[in-house]
Amino acid sequence: MSRRACLHLPMRTQNRAYLFAMLAVLCWSTVASAFKLTLREVDYLTLLFLSSLVSTVFFFLVLVARRKTALITDSFARPGRPLLRSAANGFLNPFLYYVILFKAYSLLPAQEAQPLNYTWPLMLVLFSAPMLGQRIRPLSVLAMLVSFLGVLIISTHGDLFGLRFTNLLGALLAMGSAVVWALFWLTNVRDERDEVLKLFLNFLFGFAYILATTAALAALGLRPAVLQHVTAAGALGCAYTGLIEMGVAFTLWLKALQLTEATAKVSNLIFLSPFVSLVFIRVVVGERILPSSILGLTFIAGGILLQRSVRSA
Repeated sequence: MSRRACLHLPMRTQNRAYLFAMLAVLCWSTVASAFKLTLREVDYLTLLFLSSLVSTVFFFLVLVARRKTALITDSFARPGRPLLRSAANGFLNPFLYYVILFKAYSLLPAQEAQPLNYTWPLMLVLFSAPMLGQRIRPLSVLAMLVSFLGVLIISTHGDLFGLRFTNLLGALLAMGSAVVWALFWLTNVRDERDEVLKLFLNFLFGFAYILATTAALAALGLRPAVLQHVTAAGALGCAYTGLIEMGVAFTLWLKALQLTEATAKVSNLIFLSPFVSLVFIRVVVGERILPSSILGLTFIAGGILLQRSVRSA
């Protein structure tokens, strides 16, 4: 290879990283609309049951394509702490995380649920102190206050002094999902196994949990069998959620992280997602985007960016 070609290779690789990252961001920008449309057709447990099934199959096929199925066999042939970790993480994500998130979306407009769930980087800072022994700096506290002001603006439709929440339970659930995601991320960060293997095992266990939950509720007569009354539109929405939100987007993002010269070069692109998502929510779902949603999201994103500047200092 010529010297000139060698000089240009890193740039081409970084451009590929940007491409994969932007595709992942585009995928994630559509899912709030997909959640809301699908929840018009099915309930939140059915959405999780079918979408997690699709994503489990997807990650299995990715491992097959990469000729890494031996990793699955090894995981079950020598069960131990890593497999127990997958069982615990699978309870956090996808099971608990999406149960809470989908329920929040069933109660809130998409333009409210999506940015409230987006507070997970703040939860990550809060839990990093006790779990990783990291010190919370004064500027980090300011960053969190800025973002939580955005939460209040969205949840009250800008009525900060009246504090009349449009749906307090929905807002608490949306932020609760951010807490669960932060806990999942922190428990997963020190697990050095293959990333796709971890995702497959997480979703395999998560699907087992949602299968057991829906079967138990059906046996008790508290809900119908999970596949009853699923419309074609509902099935399509579940498949889209499992394939795009839970599967393809994560695979694209992992690829971007592998190719990039520095994580920060692609990680900041994720801030585009909630704003692009508002466009899809307006056009596809038909929600009228409130000024309070845009203002609140801006405060949330601003606080997270401020927090990132603290970490990089």
